[in-house]
Amino acid sequence: MKFFTLILLATILTPLSARAAEVKLTPAESVEWIKVVDERQRNSGDYKSECFVKETEKDKEPKIFQATVYRRDLDNKFMILFTRPKDEAGKGYLRIDKNLWFYDPNTGKWERRTEREKIGGTNSRRSDYDESRLAEEYSVNFLGGGKLGAYEVAKFKLQAKPEVDVAYPVIELWVDVAGRNVLKREEYALSGKLMRTTYYPKWNKKFSPSKKADVWVPSEMRVFDELEKGNSTIIVIKETDLSSLDANLFTKAWIEAKSK
Repeated sequence: MKFFTLILLATILTPLSARAAEVKLTPAESVEWIKVVDERQRNSGDYKSECFVKETEKDKEPKIFQATVYRRDLDNKFMILFTRPKDEAGKGYLRIDKNLWFYDPNTGKWERRTEREKIGGTNSRRSDYDESRLAEEYSVNFLGGGKLGAYEVAKFKLQAKPEVDVAYPVIELWVDVAGRNVLKREEYALSGKLMRTTYYPKWNKKFSPSKKADVWVPSEMRVFDELEKGNSTIIVIKETDLSSLDANLFTKAWIEAKSK
């Protein structure tokens, strides 16, 4: 099944030597494209989802995690609480005022973490679960049009703006021309070394009461570790709820109470 899945991904998403897409964008138009990518995912209100994460490391048995993700996009607040497996249950992350905090119920302590933090020991990052803020955090360069499997795409190179804390300073994006959703994402270190490659094979559309418009949620992400070949992470987002959450939810006290 794993082999079949990889073959299917390669068939759908691997670039083909096909005729280049007729996409030409000015610098200003390129920024607008990325703003659309952000806006399609932005709820402007609250967000809750159940996430299942399959972490596969070379020569080891895969490990399955379950977590609940909470967001308040209007205030840029983010929280994730792990519920499975047993040794990870109760661990949580909280982002408030641009600070990312980690709570371990085994020690009862909070520690400040950077955006490079591996969430729950997996190869996922906070940005994989949070709303998209690419236009705010990165400058945008258009690299050209082309094909990604059967999709006509526009390719962009993003470089982190000064003094912005992000997981990776350089990103290359393949954006579906028709749908404006991201299909592929490569993340690089400052040295130019490729660190991770992520594919987005599935997106779901949900109506947002707060936005009074549709919001697009990636229902599946497949992350491949480019440093440790054979390591991968599959994130499946289920049961997305865009209704209002408790006003006092995003606090350290709430996570501590839930972790007992």
